[in-house]
Amino acid sequence: MNSYYTNRIEGQHTRPYELEQALRKDFSQDANLAARQRLALAHIDAEAELERRYQGGTGAKALYSLAAVCDLHRELFARLPPGDLLTGQDEAILPGQIRQREVRVGQQVAPAAVAIEGFVNRWAAMYAGVRRGEATLVAMAAAHQRLGWIHPFVDGNGRVMRLHTHTLLSALGYTGGLWSPLRGFARSVDRYYAHLAAADEPRRGDLDGRGNLSESALVAWIDYVLDVCLDQVVFMRSMLNLGTIEGRFAACLSFEQESLKSGVRLDALRPLHYLFLSGADIERGEFKRMTGLGERTAVNLLSALVKRGLLSSDSPQGKVRFGLPLHALRFYFPALWPEAEADAPT
Repeated sequence: MNSYYTNRIEGQHTRPYELEQALRKDFSQDANLAARQRLALAHIDAEAELERRYQGGTGAKALYSLAAVCDLHRELFARLPPGDLLTGQDEAILPGQIRQREVRVGQQVAPAAVAIEGFVNRWAAMYAGVRRGEATLVAMAAAHQRLGWIHPFVDGNGRVMRLHTHTLLSALGYTGGLWSPLRGFARSVDRYYAHLAAADEPRRGDLDGRGNLSESALVAWIDYVLDVCLDQVVFMRSMLNLGTIEGRFAACLSFEQESLKSGVRLDALRPLHYLFLSGADIERGEFKRMTGLGERTAVNLLSALVKRGLLSSDSPQGKVRFGLPLHALRFYFPALWPEAEADAPT
């Protein structure tokens, strides 16, 4: 989901089913789309590795450093083949290496290349030193914008900014792997870029802070980020409401049974719901017993569930666990990936 949304923010769109194909190493014959698929896979793997590497309070503090900023860039772009490591102007993208030339982003002239290290060190000292608690969230939002203003790399700065914010929220213990602001940024992408750009503007008079840049615009950006985070928490809380999710599972099974005639039956609801709640793997025999069906009918049902991806298993006779195929998302988690509801193959 996060790779889908960060691609969308960058205007390098990959639809959910194209990501699912890429995860199976089934890349498009279209060279541009295949490159976007590889970039999305690189994001998925980099995000998982960075969450593992930067954990807890020490991990959060470590993220505020020049070394960590370069690490984020390297972790993402070093996963791509050389042919993908080119900017739109055919300039080489060097994973983890600070730019050596001057750049302009829209109306903003980024800091000189020779000053980047000093700016990032100041950025790190400022935001890593805030008191624990809600101030860390304000710092996280401000750091996102200011890192973009510094623009430390030739390319990939937006992706690094979002990886930094996502990884920092994870390290601070706010997400638990259940939500990310990336979805919210993508769903309000015009506001995202407008607030970023506004906070790059010079100070608007004597009542607009004491630095070179607009303090009021930075405050507006921070307010936007915190609203996005709250919105995503509320959204995922509703999606994971244990009092309603069983009904969504039932809707999916009913559609499979009545409309697709896939061999899936509503009788699978009880064991499927149990697997979701427990996160466990169970023996196939136990799953069949939980359906209350006769042996032959239960075997056919279990086979159909595995074939449709609603159950996962590591071997033909191995234990089964809860599956989350793309085509089920429109029932299980509506609006999580809007396109998944329209594009999911049946």
